[in-house]
Amino acid sequence: MTVLIPEDAIRERVREIATELNADFTGRIFTVVGILTGSLIFLADLVRRLEHRHQIGLLQASSYRGTATTPGILVLNTGLLPEIRGRHILLLDDILDTGATLSQVVAHLHGLGAASVKTCVLLRKIGRQTVPFEPDYVGFSIPDAFVVGYGLDFNDDYRHLPYIDVLPEGTAV
Repeated sequence: MTVLIPEDAIRERVREIATELNADFTGRIFTVVGILTGSLIFLADLVRRLEHRHQIGLLQASSYRGTATTPGILVLNTGLLPEIRGRHILLLDDILDTGATLSQVVAHLHGLGAASVKTCVLLRKIGRQTVPFEPDYVGFSIPDAFVVGYGLDFNDDYRHLPYIDVLPEGTAV
């Protein structure tokens, strides 16, 4: 595999994003909502750097199954969300690929009565978006490659890597 983003670069960028969030959320109590399972490591590292009161919620939004490297039908499970009606939401995801997942999740959170929804993605894949969507915070822009590590997986493996790697074509588990 080829290391695309090393561990120290991720750590520094997470610190920078937290600094931006601390400035932008001053005076507001908010809820950080992580999209399972890919955002867990990003969420854990980021929330430890947030200086303002916040809740944490999780939701499952998945369009990849098993060894698939292209998205399918989005399945949403919001059973792990706290009450968000009237709350400011920071929605975290590991990667912005086509834009379909994030746009649908944002619409769903607004439908649940969120006061506002800001989005933060660790990675933004260039050249893959099919749905117009602009995240509020972006960690890194990356080329159109299937990546793993720092929470991102292939067939539920490689999440443990502390860096972002490009998965070679034809990789089998």
